[in-house]
Amino acid sequence: MIGFNTIPKVAVIRILVIWFGVGTVPAVITAFLLSFFPILVNVATGMEPELQDVLRALGASRWQVIQKVGLPRSMPYFFASLKVAITVAFVGPIVAETVAANKGIGHLMLVASSRFEVPLAFAGLLVTSVMGIGMYLVAEVVERQMTGWATRGVDSGMMAARGQCAAAVMDPKAAGKPASSRSDLNASPARLILPSR
Repeated sequence: MIGFNTIPKVAVIRILVIWFGVGTVPAVITAFLLSFFPILVNVATGMEPELQDVLRALGASRWQVIQKVGLPRSMPYFFASLKVAITVAFVGPIVAETVAANKGIGHLMLVASSRFEVPLAFAGLLVTSVMGIGMYLVAEVVERQMTGWATRGVDSGMMAARGQCAAAVMDPKAAGKPASSRSDLNASPARLILPSR
């Protein structure tokens, strides 16, 4: 797999054109080849063999191991690598369309550069960047829906929990007093809840 990933994709495009002809198929396969390896490596990193061994020792089936450990633990890694692969995947179709295609953004940019139409070439770059940003945002929305438990932000409930802990410790009357002079420090340990830093 590593040896295949080190092969320049520009050389693979010419072989794909011989196999599949001129058109969109070589561009799609090139985008897949560019984005597959980073996703595979990160998802393999997310699979934790220790937890899988524990579940196997407890008598879990292979499907239960995948369902309970494999998928949940690898999903954050999958979406992180997917967001990286989206930005890289647009390189493949553009290069494939400049090598052998009769339509597409890469072909348009090639024709524009041969005619010295610089604004049209920059328009192709702008459209490509807008599509990349759009796909990245789509992947981020899907990631929040699928793995909201793995991401942490301001609105994830952590700040609300800290606010509740601080409110449990702070007495509104003693808000301006130092901590050593407050009477609630002498209370029982069950009442004393300290906020995490």
